[in-house]
Amino acid sequence: MSQLFSPVRIGPQEFANRIVISPMCQYSAIHGDANDWHMVHLGSLAMSGAALLVLEATAVEEIGRISHGDLGLYGDENEAALHRVLGFCRKHGSAKLGIQLAHAGRKGSAQAPWEGGRALGPEGDPWETVAPSALPFAEGWHTPREASEEDLDRIVAAFAAAAERAVRLGFEVIEVHAAHGYLLHQFLSPVSNRRADQYGGSLANRMRFPLRVFEAVSAACPPEVAIGARITGSDWIEGGIDIEEAVAFAAELKARGCHYVDVTSGGIALNAKIQIGPGYQVPFAAEVRRRVGMPVWSVGLIVTPEQAEDVVASGQADMVALARTVLDEPHWPWTAAQVLGGEVVRPPQYQRAAPAVWPGAAYKRTGRAGPRLAAE
Repeated sequence: MSQLFSPVRIGPQEFANRIVISPMCQYSAIHGDANDWHMVHLGSLAMSGAALLVLEATAVEEIGRISHGDLGLYGDENEAALHRVLGFCRKHGSAKLGIQLAHAGRKGSAQAPWEGGRALGPEGDPWETVAPSALPFAEGWHTPREASEEDLDRIVAAFAAAAERAVRLGFEVIEVHAAHGYLLHQFLSPVSNRRADQYGGSLANRMRFPLRVFEAVSAACPPEVAIGARITGSDWIEGGIDIEEAVAFAAELKARGCHYVDVTSGGIALNAKIQIGPGYQVPFAAEVRRRVGMPVWSVGLIVTPEQAEDVVASGQADMVALARTVLDEPHWPWTAAQVLGGEVVRPPQYQRAAPAVWPGAAYKRTGRAGPRLAAE
C-alpha cells in the first residue's frame, strides 16, 4: 500500500493522504481581498485530490504585506471576500483548507515578481516597513524602522485577530509563517536581528517574539483546529540559523502545543549560498522529526510521485508540501495515485477521466494503448 496515500492525523485533524498543497503567493489580491483569480486558482487545487490546501501567506496587517497584491485578513472586506472563495472550494473540492498567517517585515513594500520583485519606488506607493533592526533586506531596499514595543504589541494583536477571522471562516489548519525571511524569521535570525533588548542576542531572546505570536494565535483557536508553523532549517549563511537552532525552536513550539512544523530554508538574505537539488530541504525536516518527535512536513523540489512516496515511507516526514510542482501540474495527486496505486477523490464532473473508465489514463503514463483505446 502506498504510504503517500495512507491517512494521517495531525493534532485534531485527520487527513486522507499525505499530500499538502503549500502556500503560494499569487500577488493578485486587491487591497488584500481575494477575487476571481483566487476562485479559479484555489478552486482548481481544492479539486486536485490533495488532502490539504493551504492558502498563500496572508498578511495580518496592511503594512505586513509583501506587495500591493498580497492577500490579507485584517479587515471585514478581506474576510467577506475569502468567505466567497472558500464556499466554492468546499462545495466542489475535497481538500481540507488551511491558511498561513504572515507579516513581511523588512521584505514588504515590494513589487510583484513579474514587475521585478524589487523594493517599491516613489511611484509605486511604498509604505514604511518595520523589522527587528533597522537593516535593509538588500542593497536598494527600504531601511525598515526598528520595531518598538508598541509595534510588537500591535503585531501580536493583529496575528490573534487574523486567527479569529480564520476560525470564523472555518479553516481546519492555521499556520504561523516564521520562515522565508519574513518578520518572525527576521527576529529568529542573527543575520537580521541585532537588537540589544530582550528580543535580541541569545537564541532564547530571538525566539521570544515569534513564540509570543504563536501563543496568541494558539489562544485564538478552538481545539478542533490544527495549529502549525513554517520554520527554517538553515539560513545558508555563516552565522545564521542552522539545524541546531531549528531543532531548538521546534521543541519550544511543541512545548506550546504546536501540532506540526513545516520545515523549509533560506530567504533571509540575497547572498545566501543555497545548495539546490531534488529534495534538498528534506534532511532538515527529517532531523527535526527525529530529534523533536513531532509531525513535520517537508518541502523543496519534491517533484515525482516516487520521490514523494520515499520521503514519507522512509520516515523523513509525515506529509509532503508541494508548491511549483502543482502549479506545473494542478492534478498531480491524480497522476501520483495512478503511479503508486492510491485513491483520490475526483469531482463527479471529472470522473470520466479516472483510470478505471478511461484507457487514455494508462496510455498517458505508459505510452501503451489500453484495451478500449481504439474504441475511443
